Amino acid sequence: MLSQFLDGPRARSAFVLKVVLDSPWSMRIEDDAPISIVAITHGRMWIVHNGSSVPVPLTAGDVVIARGTEHYVLTDDPAREPTVVIGRGGHCRTLDGTRIFESMSLGVRTWGTSAVRPDVMLVGSYQTDGEVSRWLLDALPPIVVLRSTDWESPLIALLADEAVRAEPGQQVVLDRLLDLLLVGALRAAFAGGAVTVPAWFTAESDEVVGPVIRRMQDDPGHPWTVAELAAAARVSRAQLARRFQELVGEPPMTFLTRWRMSLAADLMVEPDATVTAVAKTVGYGSPFTFSTAFKRAHGRSPRTYRDEQRAEASDRRSSLTAPHGA
Repeated sequence: MLSQFLDGPRARSAFVLKVVLDSPWSMRIEDDAPISIVAITHGRMWIVHNGSSVPVPLTAGDVVIARGTEHYVLTDDPAREPTVVIGRGGHCRTLDGTRIFESMSLGVRTWGTSAVRPDVMLVGSYQTDGEVSRWLLDALPPIVVLRSTDWESPLIALLADEAVRAEPGQQVVLDRLLDLLLVGALRAAFAGGAVTVPAWFTAESDEVVGPVIRRMQDDPGHPWTVAELAAAARVSRAQLARRFQELVGEPPMTFLTRWRMSLAADLMVEPDATVTAVAKTVGYGSPFTFSTAFKRAHGRSPRTYRDEQRAEASDRRSSLTAPHGA
């Protein structure tokens, strides 16, 4: 089941940067990216997020998973006030609004104040999210810290090497490496207890609920009924309903509807998506019935949702391709 959710955050032209800083330094991250991953490769620093006044120390080898809508501060000293703000698309400015990205460029995808390896980190940010992956993101706290003593990945060193290259197709390479790093980090976070495991994660291992959820996810377009799902699980309808509610926290059909609507939201932003095609994929024979259910779930019609999401994605891509001081 986790694979279904991890398939959501797939980088497309992700923002990847090597940051190299001499003390003193302090910067506030306000990029509003759906999710970011920060890997510390050299030195020592601290992270403080809005929801906590307790600074968290970071050392080489540590990895941070941050939900970008939660602003946070990275600094060499938790008592130091930020002097730099990293905004949407990686745009950098001082507190008085001075644009500084170009003046602090140290080469290909490298930015900072020194190239002599003081405090060094790799930053990768996803620019769009999906409704399916949002189930996963909603299960995460604002900041997840994986310690080097608890989790180690060769992908960090590989991403560090590839981040500073300027080869043909390099963005695709960086996107895929970032995907692998994020998936590995999330898997370690769930397995190691770094985050509170959500109900749907533990339900997969249940001999009754697990197979039922997999059937729903494998074939969302099938006209599932509680009776059919119960028969597949070899239990009565009452047993399935009781067990499902106990482990997942909602009835089977409510879960199925939520899954279908989340999947539909992802499908609607695909280039060739139509309301009729998406409706059929997620189990609705009538585009009208599908549109009604979609609006109930997302607060707007499928077409309006599609147009808004495409416009937002276009804005983020424009932000990334524009000069960072702009």
